[in-house]
This record gives sequence, structure tokens and C-alpha cells, in this order.
Amino acid sequence: MHNDTTLTEPELTWQEQALCAQTGPDFFFPEPGSSVREAKRICRLCDMRQTCLAYALDNDERFGVWGGLSEKERQSLRQERA
Repeated sequence: MHNDTTLTEPELTWQEQALCAQTGPDFFFPEPGSSVREAKRICRLCDMRQTCLAYALDNDERFGVWGGLSEKERQSLRQERA
């Protein structure tokens, strides 16, 4: 029997283990101009932070806090890597 979820399971496992999955998206996708301080604090405590950041960079995530970095911080990091 073919199970389609098996193909994406390793990719999604880190997301299920991440602290943001337990706190909800409000901190990580705030309204424009809102503080991301609380999201970054949660990210610093999360064991999945590096994996999350790599995922965001690899998938060109443009919104929200990923791996402890804001959109602008990830954009700067992308430019440094180019």
C-alpha cells in the first residue's frame, strides 16, 4: 500500500517538534510593524531552530519569523550567501 505522507514525513517531523507548533502562529506571523521579540525568544529555546532556519532559506520563506530571524534578517543573510 502506497502512503503519500511517507514522502514528506522527514521534512515535517521537525515542525511537529518545534516550540512554535505548541505556541501558535500569532507570535511568528505578527501584523506588520509589530514586535517579533517574543517569537525570537521562543526560537532561542527551540532545538529545531537551525533546521527551521535552513528550511526557510531553502524554501525562500518571505513572511514571519523562522529559525529566530525576521524577514529582513533572512533577506540580509541570503544576500551575504550570494
